Amino acid sequence: MIYFDNSATTKPSQGVVAIMERVLKEDFGNPSSMHMKGMEAENYIKDAAGKLAKILHCKEKELIFTSGGTESNNMAIIGTAFAKKRRGKHIITSAMEHASVYEPMRFLEEEGFEVTYLPGNEKEVVDLEALKAALRPDTILVSIMQVNNETGRLSRVEEIGKILHEYNPEIVYHVDAIQSFGKYQIHPKKQGIDLLSVSGHKIHGPKGSGFLYCREKLTIKPLILGGGQQAGMRSGTENVPAIAGMGEAAKEIYDHFEEVQGHLYDLKNTMISELLKLPDVTVNSFCGQDSAPHIVSASFKGVRSEVLLHALEGKGVYVSSGSACSSNHPAISKTLQTIHVPEELLDSTIRFSFCGENTEEEIETTIEILKELLPMLRKFTRH
Repeated sequence: MIYFDNSATTKPSQGVVAIMERVLKEDFGNPSSMHMKGMEAENYIKDAAGKLAKILHCKEKELIFTSGGTESNNMAIIGTAFAKKRRGKHIITSAMEHASVYEPMRFLEEEGFEVTYLPGNEKEVVDLEALKAALRPDTILVSIMQVNNETGRLSRVEEIGKILHEYNPEIVYHVDAIQSFGKYQIHPKKQGIDLLSVSGHKIHGPKGSGFLYCREKLTIKPLILGGGQQAGMRSGTENVPAIAGMGEAAKEIYDHFEEVQGHLYDLKNTMISELLKLPDVTVNSFCGQDSAPHIVSASFKGVRSEVLLHALEGKGVYVSSGSACSSNHPAISKTLQTIHVPEELLDSTIRFSFCGENTEEEIETTIEILKELLPMLRKFTRH
């Protein structure tokens, strides 16, 4: 098997599986319980918070554990909008956000908020001049992804933070870091970030794990009410095995950060170089540090993406035709339209996404398989 769909999900590491198994089998108490089993469970949460706080250079109390990136994004966006609506109802985001940002924005529009969707430029998720022009006295929130999940395009996170702070420090700045955490060093205070969303299963942690960094003294409305866990910000018994697993995954990936990041850049650059040698292939990602180290988007003229995806699967190569979170609702990608991919290639685009365990040999094998498949698939394409 060659697994090149790591932006959809990653395989949990052995260390993650081990700590989760220990929690499930032995230290299974409710962290809210007053007895020893409860304290044992609570210690796993504290330990995970400590690991994450060290990575982010933040305080443990600034972390809210969630069920994943979607919940973190919803909490950040809707929670901020409802908390700040008396000051204004204008929100800014980009035109190529993930559905877990785009759909909350649509919900808020139905609730009477006004949302501005910023264009990108030739290389970035957001054009900074367009951002400056869109800011208004009633702007309360700016939500921008750091890494686009389909193409790997980047946002200049720290520069955006400076722009917002200079215009109005009361504007809340949310960064969707679901595809960037583990791939970049992220320090919210230094970069001017108020809210940061992270998902555990993108970094070899378990599915159903995530967190929201929420800057100290920032007020947002909680979306889940009940027993008042996590200082009332996210009620419900904490998912201790998932939290422990995510904390371990984050520690593992940042303990070897430079080594893994360099390896990912090498893989990406090799894949782009080899794809460009194939006839009628367009690459929608950039070499080097101009885009994320782990994502390559490519369009294969004359072949539908779903057909190519399953043909590769038949050869043991697993890729994606877009965002996994939208796979049950097929539609033409807004991201690809925003970056002006030609109309005839919109439904012919594949995403390859890597992790530290992938190899150059796997890329070589995949390229050879593509050389075999593409002529055959194009031969049977209906014109």
